[in-house]
Amino acid sequence: MKKIIFSFVLIFSLLINANICFANNHDNLSAEDAIKKLVEGNERFVELHLKHPDSNKKRRHEMLKGQHPFVVILSCSDSRVPPELIFDQGLGDIFEIRNAGNVLDEHVIGSIEYAVMHCGVKLIVIMGHQDCGAIAATLSGKSETKYIKSLEDSIQPAVEDCKKQGLKVNSDNVVKAHVMQDINELMTQDTDLVKYMKENNVKLVPAYYHLDTGKVDFLNK
Repeated sequence: MKKIIFSFVLIFSLLINANICFANNHDNLSAEDAIKKLVEGNERFVELHLKHPDSNKKRRHEMLKGQHPFVVILSCSDSRVPPELIFDQGLGDIFEIRNAGNVLDEHVIGSIEYAVMHCGVKLIVIMGHQDCGAIAATLSGKSETKYIKSLEDSIQPAVEDCKKQGLKVNSDNVVKAHVMQDINELMTQDTDLVKYMKENNVKLVPAYYHLDTGKVDFLNK
């Protein structure tokens, strides 16, 4: 009897958690509209005409009913690269995943899956940035700890890719190559997500953030 009750509670809990995303699934923007919203927000950020949308008390209360972000962004955890500020967005707008060097691993992939397959997000952005410390550490060849080395090991293929393409092995080129590496890895390793993306018009876009100007370039827009 206890097992039956436990199973019922577990199923009920899962259903409630699923509804946290599915409650407003119809409000999700198309990939094209999502990119447009990001571009417009970034323009406001660059021009210092910020609106700080979706940041008031009413919005906090709306978020109690569930989330329906319009984009999932994998970016570096660098304190100078906060997606909500860069794109002038607010609560519930961006499903954000950050780590040093925007490295793709199974936990990141799982998070992207959740945003896309459960929250209905139609746009995935993987964003590198100017003067990335994780890239610089990789290029230096000096690993301070085994955990930092694990990040560098994940970035090193981008260095080798630059060499193969005959590109100068500098920070900017490696950052962009690493973003494309993340995209290729995501599209080749996770067949369930790729299949879902094709069936539901989900787009994957690389991006590069300029620290000096505040501008974001969508590399294949």
